[in-house]
Amino acid sequence: MVDDVWNRDEVESPCVRVCVVHPEARICTGCLRSIDEITRWSKMSADERRAIMATLPDRADLLKKRRGGRAARMARGG
Repeated sequence: MVDDVWNRDEVESPCVRVCVVHPEARICTGCLRSIDEITRWSKMSADERRAIMATLPDRADLLKKRRGGRAARMARGG
């Protein structure tokens, strides 16, 4: 007999326990969700969660912008 409690069709959280909000993109660098999405996740419907999960791969590009670091300072002579 299969127990329905353990066999639910739930969308798992994309959380990878690296909870750092990018200062410019305003999304978590670990799971790529916004603070609002993280906060509301447990109350969202499965369809809402799936819609967010579908957008996450495209958000990774938002984190690739660099402010320069050492290479930029060297180019400026600093």
